[in-house]
Amino acid sequence: MADWQEITGGITAPRGYQAAGITAGLKPSGLPDLALIFSEVEAIAAGVFTSSQVKAACVDYCRQRLQAKQSARAILCNAGQANAATGNQGWFDALESALATAQALNISSESVLLASTGVIGQRIKMDALRSGIPKVVAALSETGSDAAAGAIITTDLVTKSIALQTTIGDRPVRIGGIAKGSGMIHPNMATMLAFVTCDAVVSPHLWQQMLARAADRSFNSITVDGDTSTNDSLIALANGQSRTPAITEWGAEAEKLEAMLTAVCQHLAKAIARDGEGATCLIEVEVTGAHDELSARQIAKTIAGSSLVKSAIFGRDPNWGRIAAAGGRAGVPFEQENLQIKLGDFLMLENGQPLQFDRAAASAYLKKASAGAYLQQDTVLISVNVGNGHGVGKAWGCDLSYDYVKINAEYTT
Repeated sequence: MADWQEITGGITAPRGYQAAGITAGLKPSGLPDLALIFSEVEAIAAGVFTSSQVKAACVDYCRQRLQAKQSARAILCNAGQANAATGNQGWFDALESALATAQALNISSESVLLASTGVIGQRIKMDALRSGIPKVVAALSETGSDAAAGAIITTDLVTKSIALQTTIGDRPVRIGGIAKGSGMIHPNMATMLAFVTCDAVVSPHLWQQMLARAADRSFNSITVDGDTSTNDSLIALANGQSRTPAITEWGAEAEKLEAMLTAVCQHLAKAIARDGEGATCLIEVEVTGAHDELSARQIAKTIAGSSLVKSAIFGRDPNWGRIAAAGGRAGVPFEQENLQIKLGDFLMLENGQPLQFDRAAASAYLKKASAGAYLQQDTVLISVNVGNGHGVGKAWGCDLSYDYVKINAEYTT
C-alpha cells in the first residue's frame, strides 16, 4: 500500500499556496488563458525543460533564473501563444511578463518563473497580458487550483490535477500538481506543461534530483505522437510551510517524499497520455527482465510510441507481432528466445514462441477498455518480459485514431 492518500485541492492543497486562472483575451476562443501560482513565502524551485534546440523564450528564461537562484515565489503561464521561435522580441516579451508579474505581486522579478503554450511562432499578445496580470493577481485564492488548471490547457479535453498527503516528522506533508498536454507529446525532459507544489522543507540539490528522477519515471515515459514540444516545462516549488524537519540528505524521509512526488507526476503523465488527441484509451506497457531500469523504460516507451501498435489498439486488433517488432527496434539487446508478450491476461508469446489464444476475446478486451471509465477501466495493459535481469520499466501512451490527423491537420486553420 502507498504511504500516502489522495486529497482534494490540487496545487493549492499544500500549505502556503494560492492560484488563479482567468480569461485575459489571449485565446481566440475566449476561454481562460492566463494562470498564476503563488507561494506566500520564497520556495525552493526546481525545473526540467525541453531538450529541443528550438525552445520557447520562457524555457531559456527559467533555465537562467534557476541557474542563478534555486528559489521562486510565482509561476505565470499564458496559453494561446507559445512564444517559441519569436526571436529577440520574444525574449523581451518574457522579461516584461516577469517584471509586470513581480510588480503586481510586490516581489522581485527574480522570483517569477514563466511558462507558455500555444501556437509556435506567435508572440504573446502583450496588450492582453499587461491588462490581465493585475486581474489574475487579484483573483489569487487558496481554492484556485481548478481555475489555474483550466487556464493552461489548449487542445486538452479535460484538466489534469492531483494532490497527495503523507506524514513526515509527525506532521502532514502535501504535494499537488496540475498539467496540460494532449498533442505534441514525446517528452525528452518532462511534459508539455506541469506545475507541482509542495510544503516540505527540502534542500535545493535534493529537490532538483528528486524532480529529475520523477520526470524520467513519469513524463519522460509517455508518448502520444512522437513529437517533442518547444515549450516542455516541469516546475516544482517546495516552500517549507509544513514546518517539518528539513530534508537535506538522502534517507527514509527523502525516499518517502520522492516516492510521493513520483506518484503525483505519474498520475499527471498518465492523464496526459490518456487525453492524447483523438485517443479512446490509455496504453500501459510494462517491461521486465531487462538489464536495468533505463533499458526497460526504453523498450516500453518504444512500444507505447509505435504507430503500428497504437493503430492496432485503436482497431481492436490483438496483433502481438507489432509489439514484438517495436520492442526489437528499441536499441536494447535481448535474446529473442526469452521474449514473452501478454495483452491483458492473454499470453500470446512465450520463450520466443507464438501461442494459441482466443483472438475474439482479446479483441473484446480492447473494445472494453475503449468504453471504460476515464483513467479507471480504460487502460490496455501490455506486459513484455525480455530475460532474467532486474530492470523493470513502464511507459504510457494512447491509441492512434482518425481524429488525431483531423485535429492536427486543421490546427492553425
